[in-house]
Amino acid sequence: MTSRELVSKPPPPEAATNAETAISDAELARASGPAAAVVLAAGLACFTLGLLSVLTAASADVSDALTLSEHVGDVSGISIAAFIVFFSTWTALTVAWRRADPPLTRIVAMSGALIALGLLGTFPPFFDAIG
Repeated sequence: MTSRELVSKPPPPEAATNAETAISDAELARASGPAAAVVLAAGLACFTLGLLSVLTAASADVSDALTLSEHVGDVSGISIAAFIVFFSTWTALTVAWRRADPPLTRIVAMSGALIALGLLGTFPPFFDAIG
């Protein structure tokens, strides 16, 4: 036998029927819902961060409400709010989509748009122009 025959020779039929080594179709086809949930939660958290940055620049009352630490200023409240939005959305969507297969291309596109809007909201010339 040559080495080429060993490489291209398929395994014996008994190996495929062995219950210990065979991978079931259920293991291979996992739901994509939990992965989609974390992607969408990240997009929503970024959007929240940008929106609250704009609101704090526009309103002194919002800035005062979000100031949780005098040393940090309103950034402390903004980051905690984004943290809460991320983990609450991630948890809720993971539970709702644990066995679902939502359209990943749409979710990635929505998350990309939310992240872009969030980045725009944290861009100083943008929120200074509004505020």
